[in-house]
Amino acid sequence: AARRDFYWLRSFIAGGVAGCCAKTTTAPLDRVKILLQAHNHHYKHLGVFSTLCAVPKKEGYLGLYKGNGAMMIRIFPYGAIQFMAFDRYKKVIKKQLGISGHVHRLMAGSMAGITAVICTYPLDMVRVRLAFQVKGEHKYMGIIHAFKMIYTKEGGFSGFYRGLMPTVVGMAPYAGFSFFTFGTLKSIGLAQAPNLLGRPSLDNPDVLVLKTHVNLLCGGIAGAIAQTISYPLDVTRRRMQLGAVLPDSEKCLTMVQTLKYVYRQHGIRRGLYRGLSLNYIRCIPSQAVAFTTYELMKQFLHLN
Repeated sequence: AARRDFYWLRSFIAGGVAGCCAKTTTAPLDRVKILLQAHNHHYKHLGVFSTLCAVPKKEGYLGLYKGNGAMMIRIFPYGAIQFMAFDRYKKVIKKQLGISGHVHRLMAGSMAGITAVICTYPLDMVRVRLAFQVKGEHKYMGIIHAFKMIYTKEGGFSGFYRGLMPTVVGMAPYAGFSFFTFGTLKSIGLAQAPNLLGRPSLDNPDVLVLKTHVNLLCGGIAGAIAQTISYPLDVTRRRMQLGAVLPDSEKCLTMVQTLKYVYRQHGIRRGLYRGLSLNYIRCIPSQAVAFTTYELMKQFLHLN
């Protein structure tokens, strides 16, 4: 039993470290994406690359990492809960419902994503508020101050859960498809070309794992497909989370209102999919680093 308890802890650490590495790698792109998605008035006339260049000029290089502290505090439990819950749900679905193959991966991936989001949502809210601020116009002084302000000014706890609906609706296809695509690519790859794509795991020679570069590639493809499907909901979530900070907040109270409003104001490409190209650039290394770190940590902590 002791070994099993530590297994939980080890998989928690593996998921957490994987998440932190991935997010820090892409934090500057994350900040730019939030500024673009919600049309921050300092940068709204700019494109992706000009914003990436403009932020350090206006706010210094650390400006690119704004909101990253709250992100780290959130992402460790988030990554950990997601990877742990995924393994757990997979077992339950297989045992209780007798569903296996790709479907149980899809279901478990979605459920794990939703569980992790609900547990860590208030931190995401705070991070977005911090990342949207521009130097010289600070409304929030830091993580704790932002928590206090949202709690007192925006209706207590419910204030922290604005935009949860589009997040959960978008999360199911997103987490589901990324785990599903990754798992499918992995099993097809190892079945079709085990010698070319696979190698024995370091901690269990009987288990074949993907070679690192193949892992990166599969993680990247999985991320890109999942992103495209759920991106408009991501834009919706960000606008709803920024609520009080945006001038047009009363038009973005519910998910459907927000989707309609963004579509009417900015259309599909400049509205619902604004910042998507950046998302690919951001998501592919992020997913790739996450899955690869997780696979390495699993071997390092003997989880296979």
